[in-house]
Amino acid sequence: MSKRKSILITGATSGVGFALTKRLLAEGHVVTATGRAKDVLWELQNEGAHTIPADLTQAGEAERLVKQAGIPDVAIFSAGLGLFGPAHTMSDESIDRMLDLNVKVPMLLAKRLLPGMMERGSGQLIFIGSQAGKVSTPQTAIYAATKHAIIGYTNALRMEAVPFGVHVTTINPGPIDTPFIDLADSSGNYRKALGKYILPVEKVTDAVLRAIERPVREIDLPGYLGITSKLYAVAPSLVERLGRKFFHLKGES
Repeated sequence: MSKRKSILITGATSGVGFALTKRLLAEGHVVTATGRAKDVLWELQNEGAHTIPADLTQAGEAERLVKQAGIPDVAIFSAGLGLFGPAHTMSDESIDRMLDLNVKVPMLLAKRLLPGMMERGSGQLIFIGSQAGKVSTPQTAIYAATKHAIIGYTNALRMEAVPFGVHVTTINPGPIDTPFIDLADSSGNYRKALGKYILPVEKVTDAVLRAIERPVREIDLPGYLGITSKLYAVAPSLVERLGRKFFHLKGES
């Protein structure tokens, strides 16, 4: 086990965040978990987590969270939302929700956490990104845009933070076997199209624990998708043709 650390994790009440919180507690870390589902927070509290209920998309909640949680050794930004469909059919509310939770919330939290980490001379910010932030596919335009934004943000933030001893890591998984996929596409076609290519959630939690043990710039999951993103940089038309065929959901134009 790595040295016992204090860790703040957002989105702890579902999907990757929930699985991560349980793993971190099992590894002996001091975990502060936040999310909206109070019943799940109670479960995590019973397992040893410090819990803070919060809807971080609401004004003032990021400030309140940091005041209550303090400055941890590691902050993991796991809260996220994906809603799939053609961009021109996406409701204004859905666009706002994805932009707020996927982009604005982690930026607001990082802004409030970084000064304390910089002053201390140590810390780590881990962002759960997505391969969609590197290679977009049909039906994911808004979601992919939010993850593109996080990759651009972290690339700059990393250079700003490293002189102060603060590491910035992005974990970029492909589709993960969590309820996220079913919420993103209620038709079930996306899950069916992905088949065996869906990542077990344990692959993501393993990667995060490795990054805490030995901080790195980024981790692509699975590893071969890192090759795909490099290919996209030199042959985008080829990758887009393949991606369009693979991710074009049945029954949608």
